[in-house]
Amino acid sequence: MNEGPSENAPPTGPPGSEPPAGSPPPGQPPPVQPPAQPPPVVAPPATFSPPSGPPAWSAQGGGGPPGVTSAERVRMAWQRRPETDYIFSFWTAFGWTVLTIGFFGLYVFYQLVRRMRDHNVRRLELLDASIAFAWEEAGRRGLHQELTPSFQRAAAHLAVLRQMTGDFRDPVVWTILGLVARGVTDIVAYVLLDRDLIKHDQAEVGIEYELAQIFGRLGQPLPGPSVGRVKQPDNYVGRIVATVFTLGIYAIWWTYNQMEEPNRHFRVNWAQEDALAVAVQALQGGGRPS
Repeated sequence: MNEGPSENAPPTGPPGSEPPAGSPPPGQPPPVQPPAQPPPVVAPPATFSPPSGPPAWSAQGGGGPPGVTSAERVRMAWQRRPETDYIFSFWTAFGWTVLTIGFFGLYVFYQLVRRMRDHNVRRLELLDASIAFAWEEAGRRGLHQELTPSFQRAAAHLAVLRQMTGDFRDPVVWTILGLVARGVTDIVAYVLLDRDLIKHDQAEVGIEYELAQIFGRLGQPLPGPSVGRVKQPDNYVGRIVATVFTLGIYAIWWTYNQMEEPNRHFRVNWAQEDALAVAVQALQGGGRPS
């Protein structure tokens, strides 16, 4: 019975032939071929760098505390809603202002400035984290190239919200100014707050539209925003003239508007971010966020 060639037997060939170039010497195992190079990792587009900027509660950079995922950032920002989105009851505030001979009005003024500043910071964190999460999910599904234009447009709108965090809106300083120059400070603040609300909402509508496109492609449809929800600027000159000629009485109506318009804005945001939190949780494979 013939045995097959041993493992160390030299390769067969015509007598006197030379082994091909690169072949191992006789009796040596063939060299191990290096593994194929992995496909290059697709980087986010140049105008989008998730996550960006520290959250409101952390002095650390990098988009969140160390070890916190983008999905967790969404949940944390969603849960912070009661801390930022203060809802006014006009008649309660008005009654306490009358009972305290105007002193409660300083607290009202403080909250008018504080809630818009803090709401913008919280929404920036929630939307930034949502975009970062969607980018990661799109990468896992090989959809980066297809969805890059939507991410780029969302990032441009997000930059507007980020720029607004640098505006001078410290509520303590504004309240002190209101105590020193009551009336004039209120008018200046009301004009700025109205412009802030419009600018903020316009950016949010753009982001929400792009997120609806992105999450729909990921299999989790989101309600699209209503463009008509963005309010028109107040007639600032007319309001100032009315305040002066009514010896400040018209300012009561102006204050009512400053309470109710952001109240409506917050409630619209809540419906959208509830749907967003559910979509993020679903893509993670979990149930409704708690």
